[in-house]
Amino acid sequence: MKTLETKNAPAAIGPYSQAKMVGNFVFASGQIPVDPATGEVAGDKIETQAEQSCKNVGAILEEAGLSFDNVVKTTCFLADMADFAAFNAVYEKYFTSKPARSCVAVKQLPKDVLCEVEAIAVAE
Repeated sequence: MKTLETKNAPAAIGPYSQAKMVGNFVFASGQIPVDPATGEVAGDKIETQAEQSCKNVGAILEEAGLSFDNVVKTTCFLADMADFAAFNAVYEKYFTSKPARSCVAVKQLPKDVLCEVEAIAVAE
């Protein structure tokens, strides 16, 4: 088992890692829309926040030598299910291989962000 860490995604804000690699699998922790360069939440609209969350997932995948095409499953958390369509419009630009997915609305997310994306990927 290997711990993955990159400065191109936000540092963990708790007792967890950005991702773990176990065999050919990468388990990426949920990525909120924090810009790793500034440490600040990216914008206040779902589109901007979804974009940053996806970029953060991408940075972790890149650290593992993988891409979005290697993702087999995502779990997406929304603060408001009314943002579902706008979130999907951004999500589909990144996850073009259409991995399996769960998407749920939650009461609240860290830093009061609007979305969070976690991913499981496999190296082929």
